[in-house]
Amino acid sequence: MNWTLEVVNIPVTDLDRARDFYAQGCGFQVDVDTEVAPGVRIVQLTPPGSRCSIALSSGMPPAPGTSATPPGSLHGLQLCVTDIEAAHAELLSRGVPAGPVQHLGPTGWTEGKGDQTWNSFLTFKDPDGNGWTVQEVPSELSER
Repeated sequence: MNWTLEVVNIPVTDLDRARDFYAQGCGFQVDVDTEVAPGVRIVQLTPPGSRCSIALSSGMPPAPGTSATPPGSLHGLQLCVTDIEAAHAELLSRGVPAGPVQHLGPTGWTEGKGDQTWNSFLTFKDPDGNGWTVQEVPSELSER
């Protein structure tokens, strides 16, 4: 049996602001924007080429056995691209305040693209402060 990661819930304070940030700023496709019950709204978006989506919600109680995650507290989300410099330029052109391209070197994080495969990154945060990392990879997932 496959266990596929298909949706990650992102805690946000303002659904419309977050939907616009991810759709217009990051270029994610809006798959769903609906009220599933009175006062419960879900917005689901998918990054270009991804099989995993993000979900934004309001009025949704935590699932049984879980607790609420405060907006802005989710970090470590990672997107992969085959051209980090093009991704950086695209985010900036869309108004996303992305950090510089960096790599991990012998003395820590250093600005600029790394000279080894898998060692080029940039970071950004959504309007609530949820943190994302973008990593350059050598090829599309289907080719690895």
